[in-house]
Amino acid sequence: MSTKPHKEMTPREIVEQLDRYIVGQNEAKRAVAIAIRNRWRRRQLTGDLKDEIMPKNIIMIGPTGVGKTEIARRLSGLVKAPFLKIEASKFTEVGYVGRDVESMIRDLTEIGMNIVRAEHMEQVKIKAEKIAEEKLLDLLIPPTDGISEYTAPEPLLGTDEDGSESEFSTQVIGGHANTEAAERTARTREKMRVKLRNGELDEREVELSVESKSMPMVEIISSAGIEQMGVDFQNMFEKMLPSQTRHSRMTVAEAREVLIQQESEQLVDKDKIAKETIKRVENSGIIFLDELDKVAGRQRDGAGPDVSREGVQRDLLPIIEGSSVTTRYGIVRTDHILFIAAGAFNVAKPSDLIPELQGRFPIRVELDSLSGEDFSRILTEPKNALIKQYTALLETEGVKISFPEEAITEIARIAAEVNQTSQNIGARRLHTVLETLLEGISFDAPDTKKKTVKVDAKYVRDKLNAIVENEDLSKYIL
Repeated sequence: MSTKPHKEMTPREIVEQLDRYIVGQNEAKRAVAIAIRNRWRRRQLTGDLKDEIMPKNIIMIGPTGVGKTEIARRLSGLVKAPFLKIEASKFTEVGYVGRDVESMIRDLTEIGMNIVRAEHMEQVKIKAEKIAEEKLLDLLIPPTDGISEYTAPEPLLGTDEDGSESEFSTQVIGGHANTEAAERTARTREKMRVKLRNGELDEREVELSVESKSMPMVEIISSAGIEQMGVDFQNMFEKMLPSQTRHSRMTVAEAREVLIQQESEQLVDKDKIAKETIKRVENSGIIFLDELDKVAGRQRDGAGPDVSREGVQRDLLPIIEGSSVTTRYGIVRTDHILFIAAGAFNVAKPSDLIPELQGRFPIRVELDSLSGEDFSRILTEPKNALIKQYTALLETEGVKISFPEEAITEIARIAAEVNQTSQNIGARRLHTVLETLLEGISFDAPDTKKKTVKVDAKYVRDKLNAIVENEDLSKYIL
């Protein structure tokens, strides 16, 4: 994947990166790429206009298995920004047992904190490595008591000549002895430093003191839906409880990582990280709200609002429109957080969402159902194509498996046919078809003497046609 920062990536480059893993759905890719680029464009502005430009939220509509979630998953790897994927069906209306919608902003802030903290720790890593190296050398070569701190005293005044010379002579000899010992220790230390840097001491064991905080169980409070109270308790206990020190034996390589982590945490400015996290989340945060159709319901005559549907929609409104949410690190404004929603909308339709929520998603993109030709491309073109995955897996057993083009076409045809005659689950059907097709080869791979296997169109038809023709059986097997 490209190492170019997302703020420099053009929409065309973003689409090219998504094309490496997702077949088709160009309209959805373009919409997402433009939205990501617009985040960067807004940050280049100054003055009042910058605050007036709101993100153009997107809703992706299409059947299951066509690439909605995969676009979000790959997008999270492209953007160097706080990114959260969550299902709308997890939320309940405020006042009922379950998660309230504000929890997704707190989760997004935690993700942002991890990103910013990692960046700051990377900045102090070189300094932390030097300190960790010195502490490792102290563990490997404990300093001799009194030598490093020793300083020869001045001659005593006011005594007789012989006594003072004798006293002075004794101290100088002691000073020379300690100086020579200190020099020997320093030379030994430098030799050990060279070995340490070369990795020659990585397997040697040392005893290291590790600090840890024992956190009490506060989930009883947060699980009742009072999540912010849980956050407050967590902060309170972190400050109240003393740190516990335990002694652990570990290899030098493991101790180095622990020490670097400890020193990095001490070198970074936690307040600065918290402020930067809030700013990053507010200006660059992205939330992918999956399964939005599960909270869309048709109005029922004479019935009140549905707690798990309309209630959640009403709670989502202020978050998407712009409100303040209290988190562990401060208050987060949601005005400029980008929301990308997705749903199959098989039963409910986008028009079944409450009008106010529909207005918060001005960009609608419909994803196309997948055809047999699309399945053929999915099997071979993406970087993580299924054919490549199964080939690599069987190669670990010394079995080389090949799929001629006609076999891939036949697999794609069968997958498309089963989707038409039973429930359409999109590209996920390819997983079930390939697992059924290769079950015997996978089972016999460790024991077979035939290390080269060719899966041709005839083999595919022989294995799968009987199942496809029996519709009742295909529902359970394919």
